[in-house]
Amino acid sequence: MDKKVEDETLEASLAPAIKTYLQNGPKFLIDGELVTAKAGGMIDVRNPATAQVVTKVPEARSEDIDAAVKSARKAFDEGPWSRMTAAERGKLVYKLGEIIERHAEEFAQLESLDNGKPISEARAADIPVSYNTFYYMAGWATKIAGSTPSPSVPIDVHSYTLREPVGVVGQIIPWNFPLMMAAWKLAPALTAGCTVVLKAAEDTPLSALRLAELIVEEADFPPGVINIVTGYGEGAGAPLAEHPLVDKVAFTGSTEVGKLIVKAATGNLKRVTLELGGKAPTIVFPDADLDRAIPGVTLGSFFAQGQVCVAATRIYAHKSVFDKLMDGVSEAAANIKVGPGLDPTSQMGPLVSADQLQRVSGYVDAGREEGANVLVGGEGLQDSDGYFLKPTILTNANSDMRVVREEIFGPVVVAQAFGDAELDQLAAEANNTEYGLAASVWTQNASVAHKMAKRIKAGTIWLNCHHVFDPSLPFGGYKQSGWGRENGPDALENYLETKAVTMAL
Repeated sequence: MDKKVEDETLEASLAPAIKTYLQNGPKFLIDGELVTAKAGGMIDVRNPATAQVVTKVPEARSEDIDAAVKSARKAFDEGPWSRMTAAERGKLVYKLGEIIERHAEEFAQLESLDNGKPISEARAADIPVSYNTFYYMAGWATKIAGSTPSPSVPIDVHSYTLREPVGVVGQIIPWNFPLMMAAWKLAPALTAGCTVVLKAAEDTPLSALRLAELIVEEADFPPGVINIVTGYGEGAGAPLAEHPLVDKVAFTGSTEVGKLIVKAATGNLKRVTLELGGKAPTIVFPDADLDRAIPGVTLGSFFAQGQVCVAATRIYAHKSVFDKLMDGVSEAAANIKVGPGLDPTSQMGPLVSADQLQRVSGYVDAGREEGANVLVGGEGLQDSDGYFLKPTILTNANSDMRVVREEIFGPVVVAQAFGDAELDQLAAEANNTEYGLAASVWTQNASVAHKMAKRIKAGTIWLNCHHVFDPSLPFGGYKQSGWGRENGPDALENYLETKAVTMAL
């Protein structure tokens, strides 16, 4: 079949509701209504598999952000949201999960069309994690509680603490897991009782804006509690982070932009949480079960086109198993079917944009220039206008190379062999990065596994697995990988204040 005809056939297979949504044009959700941008600006949304524009979305500017923030402020300070019981609030959060689950196939198609990821991946991971996050967090609504300390003071007192929502929250999410990142941000903030202005990534706004549409049609949130917009960082993200009526900013994205968010938040010293970059090591010991490690490392490296902050981008394998491991991983990588995300047989899709393809390809070129060998991959797809790059493995790497030190955020990994080193030496090499988000260790020795888990400075350690996520597991990083934690009860702490109350008796 002709490539253009094949691409058109895939897009023609979209659900009728999605076709209507794209044709009508997605809109913002501000103050309970679907609206367009005040200045009338629009952003082209492209299918990364074809580079073709599939729809246009409004471009938020400072005036749109101001309207959304004021709506959230009013809903928090004056609206019924703050007067709802915890059980009522929990039911509404749970309902968001039900809405996503009910429209699961539509969201899977949007994630694939918008981001490029295989639709099979979206169906199996992104969408279930998204609705399960709302289900999990909804259960915490009735379990937020204070304490009753016993102060050692010279008078008789009764003291207790209250846990209260921080207020209006600005949330900025990335393009790699659009719906899931929206869920990770919205669910705990709403459960805690905050109101929200969520800015979706300009590259992948479709699922967040479709959720906005469904909130208006099927949910019962008071106006202003949830506001969803999209726009560029300078025009929308910066005004949101700087806005004096915003009490807290939650950001997921690059470390570079995270630092700008911190600076922008200093005006009113708003609280900030950040989930930033990573350069995850995966360490394979000589006793590792290679039948598990080979597919596990392959998944860890190339899941979601490697556009994952916790991707296994640095492989360290003992010299006794290095060749066998790399033979297995390179063969598995070479056999990954790369193609359009909407093709149900595709195992890896394109990168998200032309800029991202250029950036990642530049790292492959830099690796070659610095002396690394391309074991497999390193090239795009022939006869395709999409942003494709085949799974790529670089060997003969060393710690001074950019490809080892810097986050690539694509399907490119570097592999190095190690000798009979002490665990402290291995951990030092694993920790030899400005990041500390995740790592994996492959060994059948439980003692070694847990010793390494203690030594590696990262927020998530996987033992004999990689890319295992659940709403109950806290997620976040050490060092320049961020501040705070997503998921689990820890996520609620991002959105709560503690008030101490003392009464003399």
